Amino acid sequence: MNTQYNINKGIGRTVEFKGLKAQYLFIFAGGLLGILVLVMVLYMAGVNSYICLFIGGAGSGLIIWQTFSLNKKYGEHGLMKVGAKKKHPRYILCRKAIHRYLRSTSKKSAV
Repeated sequence: MNTQYNINKGIGRTVEFKGLKAQYLFIFAGGLLGILVLVMVLYMAGVNSYICLFIGGAGSGLIIWQTFSLNKKYGEHGLMKVGAKKKHPRYILCRKAIHRYLRSTSKKSAV
């Protein structure tokens, strides 16, 4: 009875489900959960059930399509790189005179 079990084969690998990796999986799940809550609120508010079904189906389809297209376009870490690039300045402004940068900034007070 020599049975060997391979445990924790995925250590160090990113989470993946049906081709969606990393943050796209959270965008996918959060989007679908948001659509579900929206449809439930609309239904409880008394909106026609066919309109609720249409909004739910169209919203879910849009979330699924956009998530998979972002995953295909940017890859696993590409979306984070795009976000970081938007926050990075294109150039640095220098409005002080050069001698102000060369002068010591810490002045000791005489006691």
